[in-house]
Amino acid sequence: MEEKMDKARIMLCEDDENLGMLLREYLEAKNYNVDLCVDGEEGFEAFQQKKYDLCILDVMMPKMDGFTLAYKIREINSDVPFMFLTAKTLKDDVKQGFELGADDYITKPFSMEEVVFRIEAILRRVNGKKNANSSIFQIGKFTFDSKKQTLTFDNVQEKLTTKESDLLKLLASKQNELLQRDYALRAIWVDNNYYNARSMDVYITKLRKLLKDDPNVELINVHGKGYKLVVTE
Repeated sequence: MEEKMDKARIMLCEDDENLGMLLREYLEAKNYNVDLCVDGEEGFEAFQQKKYDLCILDVMMPKMDGFTLAYKIREINSDVPFMFLTAKTLKDDVKQGFELGADDYITKPFSMEEVVFRIEAILRRVNGKKNANSSIFQIGKFTFDSKKQTLTFDNVQEKLTTKESDLLKLLASKQNELLQRDYALRAIWVDNNYYNARSMDVYITKLRKLLKDDPNVELINVHGKGYKLVVTE
């Protein structure tokens, strides 16, 4: 299978083969690249060979437990985010997980959808730190300043509302990639209810009109799943 190199890569360590495969398939359906490892040693070998954007670790695994694996990961890379997905619910276990530097600790049983939301929150926080000083985006012939909330084309500057600017920033940071509706709604409106969804559609229509001056820029609806800001040369 051809790798989707523009997508976040996740290392999933889970010794329950059925659960691991189900979670991997679910995450891949959400456009993540996922490597499934069935024990701690396999996970550690994979981590040494590849670069991951996030690690999801079970705690009770054969050959090397998740806490030990997390410690070894931190020895190699102090920045990569990781989260525990485990049946160990005791307060001391949760405390140990966070003391090791975990970004989250989810106990089984869990909702697949909740796991995705927590993954998105972690990656959004990590990417936010990386892009903290980045407020200027080039969108074809447009220059978008998210801090000043301005969109400039051919020396003509358009002032955006806060919602328009926040939405365009998400789209601009994911040029030529799918921006999922739920992700955008929760990131900007907090709640993905019907009324907020209708509000977002209105802002999308406004942004589409603003961007139509450049024929190489198109804001499209992707089968109701979300939106894609397509920029071609």
